[in-house]
Amino acid sequence: MRRPRDYDAELKALTDKARQLKARKQSQLGELVMATGADGLSAEELAGALLAAASTTEAPRREAWR
Repeated sequence: MRRPRDYDAELKALTDKARQLKARKQSQLGELVMATGADGLSAEELAGALLAAASTTEAPRREAWR
């Protein structure tokens, strides 16, 4: 006979994994900001730079930073 699935345990495991992934994502973003020196910018300057980069549609300019 098959054992019934424990949905609560599976949901808890998925929730824990999602929490860990979010924490790792936030940590990596912080490392990226510090590595690029962007931690010296104000929030407004950083937001402006990100908006300017996102609005650029020219392919050669986007490929140039690689």
